[in-house]
Amino acid sequence: MKTIAFFNNKGGVGKTTLVYHLSHMLSRLGHPTLAVDLDPQANLTSAFFDEEFLERIWEDDGETIVGCVDPILEGTGDITPPRTWEMDLDLSLIPGSLGLSRFEDKLSASWRGGLIVDPADLRVTTAFHRIILCGAKEVGASVVLLDVGPNLGAINRAALLAADYLVIPMAADLYSLQGLRNLGPTVRRWRAEWGKVREATARVDLKFELPVGEMEPAGYVVLQHAVRLDRPVRAFGRWLERIPSEYERAVLNVKRKRRVPATRRSVRQGEGEPRDAHCLATLRNFRSLMPMAQDARKPMFDLRAADGAIGSHAQLVQTCRGEFESLALRIAERCGLAKAE
Repeated sequence: MKTIAFFNNKGGVGKTTLVYHLSHMLSRLGHPTLAVDLDPQANLTSAFFDEEFLERIWEDDGETIVGCVDPILEGTGDITPPRTWEMDLDLSLIPGSLGLSRFEDKLSASWRGGLIVDPADLRVTTAFHRIILCGAKEVGASVVLLDVGPNLGAINRAALLAADYLVIPMAADLYSLQGLRNLGPTVRRWRAEWGKVREATARVDLKFELPVGEMEPAGYVVLQHAVRLDRPVRAFGRWLERIPSEYERAVLNVKRKRRVPATRRSVRQGEGEPRDAHCLATLRNFRSLMPMAQDARKPMFDLRAADGAIGSHAQLVQTCRGEFESLALRIAERCGLAKAE
């Protein structure tokens, strides 16, 4: 099983939309998928469920991620097994909740104790990891997708510790580049600190499993805000050219004296894999499909004429399907998912 977190310090880049659509696509490509909403804003959960259903499960949070950590929050015990919801064939969800924000302080306070190998604090820090393992085993998932919030707080630190790989959704703008500059050094520090914990616990008989905490960068995905004639508008093209070198410097910690910038041709759509090896995809803007998909409560690439996808929208649906399928296949390959039979 592989766990992939989708994370950027910059919000509003389309992260949740990406996770929602990739969870559907990966499951259809033969990879049983578990989506886990670890963002206290719970936008991924809102994409799957209507408001009436959300009101019911959020009333006491017993069937969300909060219910799993509630014994820790109350000081009455350890995690409880998650309630997984079957959303489609080979696709399940552990719902999130706004109540998860209450876990932030507990996780923050436990980090220091975990660094000195206090078992009680390590149970708190590894709560998400153990919940994910339990949920994935229950549904037979071969891949877990984590949706996390746009910050560098304790909840995201614990979430990323559970991740084998990290995919960074981005917009082609200054704010996303700044997000990389914040994200890269912080993730490296978390990885290094957790490595020391694992070394120390090798001599301790813990009764629970610790995550490896690899958080290996698998690449980035650029989600365009606007497209003209299948090309990014000029401003986005300028920022796109700066992403590869910034990604290498900030995220991969690679120092280069000089880098040849990407060309305009390398970021066009429909021309095969991106020239930059770390770029998993540059997805065009599908904003005209989003209201239809939200009303129909289905992925954009599943829209039909009955949902309003007619004429040029019908063609855009096919394009959307092709781009998300290509991206899902690339992520599966990059993250070492076994080829579906």
